[in-house]
Amino acid sequence: MEDPSNKRISFASVILLFVFLLFSCSQSQKITHIKLAHGLDQSHSVHKAMEFMAQRVEEKSKGKLTIDIYSNGQLGTERECLELLQIGSLGMTKVSASNLEGFVPEFKVFSFPYIFENEAHRHKVMKSVVGRQLLLSAQKYWLRGLCYYDSGSRSFYSTNKPILKPEDLIGLKIRTMPSSTAIKMISCFGGSATPISWGELYTALQQGIVDGAENNPPSFYLSKHYEICKHYSLDEHSSIPDVLLISTIIWDKLSEEHRKIIQEAALESADYQITLWRQSTQESLEAVKKAGVKIYHPDKSLFRQKVTSFYDSYKDNPQINELVKKIRETN
Repeated sequence: MEDPSNKRISFASVILLFVFLLFSCSQSQKITHIKLAHGLDQSHSVHKAMEFMAQRVEEKSKGKLTIDIYSNGQLGTERECLELLQIGSLGMTKVSASNLEGFVPEFKVFSFPYIFENEAHRHKVMKSVVGRQLLLSAQKYWLRGLCYYDSGSRSFYSTNKPILKPEDLIGLKIRTMPSSTAIKMISCFGGSATPISWGELYTALQQGIVDGAENNPPSFYLSKHYEICKHYSLDEHSSIPDVLLISTIIWDKLSEEHRKIIQEAALESADYQITLWRQSTQESLEAVKKAGVKIYHPDKSLFRQKVTSFYDSYKDNPQINELVKKIRETN
């Protein structure tokens, strides 16, 4: 007769084997979710680029790594999202380099007027050694830059008169981002810089709290500011990129394989976004023209002449001077 104790041992072994297989299976099926939040509309080229990135991440990881995107400021303003990244409560975000300068001082260089000679120079810098160094300089603030998204060039738009030369800005209240660099630039041109949040700008223009603002064509169009401002002067005084970031707290928890996948997908999405941006810029300009906006092409040299004092104000800052030098040498 078979020993009952052997039956118990055999049955226990089967149970243990089943539990082990179940655990192993669940481990192999584990999915890592990363939340990405930003403040743009879903029709924006940057949002579409991030959707492309999320798709590539899922494909490359075979579904084991996913990026869930929250648009339209659902999880907070750009500043709030950066703060959430720093404590690891949010995985990724996209912010303007202008807003990032409040966290990583080196990024203020992107807000300098006419720092880039043209579009080709801008794109070259984003892919250069100095561009990469700037992205990684954020790590000491618990932020890791993954890539840049093109945000074109910013130009002035106004409610009552065109801005064709710097003197036209005298006496005008111009909305700026909450950036000391942007404020200094407007003052350098002769305008009165007035920091106002992006979400409140339409009403501020409507009520005459400010006389104008400055931004790129897609933002001018998608914000519907063209309904109030009928003068758009393409002086292209600054070209401030958007920056895609991941929390170092989240990054450090990822495997080397997943880090590589995210970085590769981010760079692929940046290339994809450039094409979308060009198309969006052209469509936006055509749309605002149809809406009755007058588009001007002022003499940029008149504006360039005014920024000498701006650069002189940083002559005692060796770190910024070195960055400016490297960016200009990249061209």
